Amino acid sequence: MQAFLFDLDGVLLDTAKYHYQAWRAICNQLGFDLSYEENEMLKGIDRVTSLKLLLDLGKVQLPQIEFEALLIQKNEHYLKLIEDLTPDDLYEGVLPFFNEMKNKKIKIGLGSASKNARFILDKIEITSYFDYIVDGTMTTHGKPDPQVFLLGAKGCGVNPENCAVFEDAEAGVEAAITGNMKAIGIGEEKILNEAHLVYPHIKDVDLESVLKLFEE
Repeated sequence: MQAFLFDLDGVLLDTAKYHYQAWRAICNQLGFDLSYEENEMLKGIDRVTSLKLLLDLGKVQLPQIEFEALLIQKNEHYLKLIEDLTPDDLYEGVLPFFNEMKNKKIKIGLGSASKNARFILDKIEITSYFDYIVDGTMTTHGKPDPQVFLLGAKGCGVNPENCAVFEDAEAGVEAAITGNMKAIGIGEEKILNEAHLVYPHIKDVDLESVLKLFEE
């Protein structure tokens, strides 16, 4: 085991609520509402695919120029919402876990669909912990395609089978497994039941148990 790759939203901090507010505003503008439960289907999905799913949900068809304009509008709204992020928004347990990994010489990578990932990492002041960062500006295929994590493994200089991925979304867990990596779910076991291990929260992760996966 040589590298841990992390999703961002829902694993290291909660920006999902801001995505929800921004997407809901778009849906309301188009004449329908978006429940928090419906928003769950967007977890781990890139912006373009998310908007396509929402248009299907609302049974709305748009010309491409309006589609592109809504993508920009959503992102601008989201950026305003996260402008006030601070290190206090980082989930409990992240920094001790990262320091534990550093002590064991485990490389740390990011694999996020968000095109704003670097901006967020800078706001919460953890950019320096990462050996390699992959965000939505570097990928052509969204999760559950494993591209984002395969790029992360390559950037860290390790083989995929020597990586563990930490994810809160089904699409992310599927991407990790498809990429021949160990999948560590962060969230509800009934949702992330395909993962090799599942923990309710990042602070609950037991490093030794994750390392044992690579001894089996």
